[in-house]
Amino acid sequence: MSQVLLETRKLKLAFGGLVVANEIDFQLHSGERLAVIGQNGAGKTTFINICTGLLRPDGGNVYFAGDDITGRTPRSIVRRGMARSFQLPQLFLDHTVRESLQIASASRQGKLSAWMGLGKASDRIEIDHMLDLIGLRDRQHEPCSNLPEGQRKLLDVAMSLMLRPQLLILDEPTSGVSTEDKHTVMETLMSALDEQKVTAIFVEHDVDIVSRYATRVAAWISGGIAADGKPADVLSNPMIQKEVLGL
Repeated sequence: MSQVLLETRKLKLAFGGLVVANEIDFQLHSGERLAVIGQNGAGKTTFINICTGLLRPDGGNVYFAGDDITGRTPRSIVRRGMARSFQLPQLFLDHTVRESLQIASASRQGKLSAWMGLGKASDRIEIDHMLDLIGLRDRQHEPCSNLPEGQRKLLDVAMSLMLRPQLLILDEPTSGVSTEDKHTVMETLMSALDEQKVTAIFVEHDVDIVSRYATRVAAWISGGIAADGKPADVLSNPMIQKEVLGL
């Protein structure tokens, strides 16, 4: 059995009378590709925000690689090994693709400084490898603003991977990506995660993406996990089809 990487015990949070995390018990093992699905307001993002330190729960605990990280700051959680990419890519649009990776590399090493050039502060070999991994070597000297949405998503994830996380949480990785490009983006992302040996959670509304790339699916309804298991089992569950997928 692989290591339990992320665990929550009796996790709860309410905003006034609205319960958004209803005593959630959850485990994620190393190497899994977990898709999180659910209607807007079901509690998916709240759960992730608690795990990554953006929200503090009313009760319960979050454990990462055996350590209790409940209530820690997002920065300390990133340093512990949990990174996140958001639905809208968080890029330095006026910087080049290479400079963006240099910033991430220098930041991880604690060398980001106005007194040291990015070239000296970052790991050139590692950056070259990452550019090849996400297929952006030929665009490395272009400003990020030139990239189409799919490549922006890839660069955003690459910057997160430069932090060398054990777990990467992806918020709707194909949102805004054209239909013809979404599988190319996901194939590249999954290959990069495999090569870097990074476990992943991805929030996703596209059932085709979920069924093709997840090894496990957790479906959220009303602040709790209503179904959790193999993609085929969860996606064929009549309750999930009605309440989550709207079929």
